[in-house]
Amino acid sequence: MERTDVGDEHPGPVHRHWLSRGRLLLANGAFTVYAIVLAVTTGHADRTWAIWAAFGYGVTTLIFWLTRRTNLPVVVPLLVAGAGAVAAPVIWLATRTYPTAEVQVLSRSAVLLLQHGTPYLAQAQFTSYLSYNPYLPVMAVFGLPKALGATGLLADPRIWLTVVSIALIWAAFTVAAPHRHCEECRHDVLLSTVFIAASPIIALPLAVGITDPPVIALMFLTLALIARPSGVVRAAVALGVACAMKATAWPAIPVLGVMLAARDAARSAWRFVGVTIVTAGILSAALAPAALANPTSFVQNTVLFPLGLSHYKTPAASPLPGHLLAMTSMTGHWIAVGLVLAAGLGFALSLIVRPPADVRAAVWRLAVALAVIFTLAPATRWGYFVYPIGLVGWLVLTRPPATVPAASLEIPAQAADEQSLTATVH
Repeated sequence: MERTDVGDEHPGPVHRHWLSRGRLLLANGAFTVYAIVLAVTTGHADRTWAIWAAFGYGVTTLIFWLTRRTNLPVVVPLLVAGAGAVAAPVIWLATRTYPTAEVQVLSRSAVLLLQHGTPYLAQAQFTSYLSYNPYLPVMAVFGLPKALGATGLLADPRIWLTVVSIALIWAAFTVAAPHRHCEECRHDVLLSTVFIAASPIIALPLAVGITDPPVIALMFLTLALIARPSGVVRAAVALGVACAMKATAWPAIPVLGVMLAARDAARSAWRFVGVTIVTAGILSAALAPAALANPTSFVQNTVLFPLGLSHYKTPAASPLPGHLLAMTSMTGHWIAVGLVLAAGLGFALSLIVRPPADVRAAVWRLAVALAVIFTLAPATRWGYFVYPIGLVGWLVLTRPPATVPAASLEIPAQAADEQSLTATVH
């Protein structure tokens, strides 16, 4: 952003970020209510997070209310929310409670990876739903510190999930900033990073060990990079890493590929798709070479188990339409699977008939597609909706900032001075 010196007659424009003090007050108030409801209606690790988060969000809301007429930087109260919703519950759960199912799976998969070259157990070794590993090979990296001998806090995968996710979110907002050498842009990057990281869509999964935050963060980085034609290859690499972590990132490939074909050219789209798939394939093969020798085990863990078609069923059983249909009978289960496939085909046809023209249109298309698929999936949970919600949040926080002439900011001060002078004269 162009700025003039203090002594210039016409200062440059000043950014006006979407996260105003009033909106932050309302958002943290809503987060407080959500955490309180969760603390009352759930148990185990979710309740522990909710208790800490309700306190953090509540104090943050109070600070925003008490300082609404002051110049206190808005990042300061958000750091309180981050401490209450992320730092405190992550450390508490990692050091004082038994590991959640997700943490157990990550830790075991890393040990298997080091010992056998694959993070997956064979079908004959399944004894419960905890025997399955529904994640793709790169996700096992978060369990490697413990497998390599780390102890205490550093042995818990949640610590590394938190550090990596927040770092990637910060990198994504940094890349998406309108200007590189701009004080307002740097402030907005910090503000957006802390707000997203402290929000329930990232904070709750991090605290309980759910593996979605780093995948969402890599999708953010992909979107920030692909917004510029010069960043297409780096965007493909970022998305390739996400695709080697979890299957939930794969729907982004066709959506962004079609967008590139419409925005740039077919060659750019094919380059993006090719680099993404090659990156995911190379990383998966390098980290889990033995998995290639046992494709049956790979399919059992990463395809059949998430779809609810394995011997031991996934605990992902939120009462959404697809799951309710699957509970009626095996026929109902296959109908739910068919509905997911039909929805995927429908969105694929929509990409052909009306391809998204830019990144923002592609993100909307992807968010709607994921929401529909998660709703119809036979084995699903409410937590999957962090993807469409997170994508919409990205759109809101990265839309082109409104600017106001800096000179206009002086008008209220000048008016106040004139009123003061008038009062003194009279």
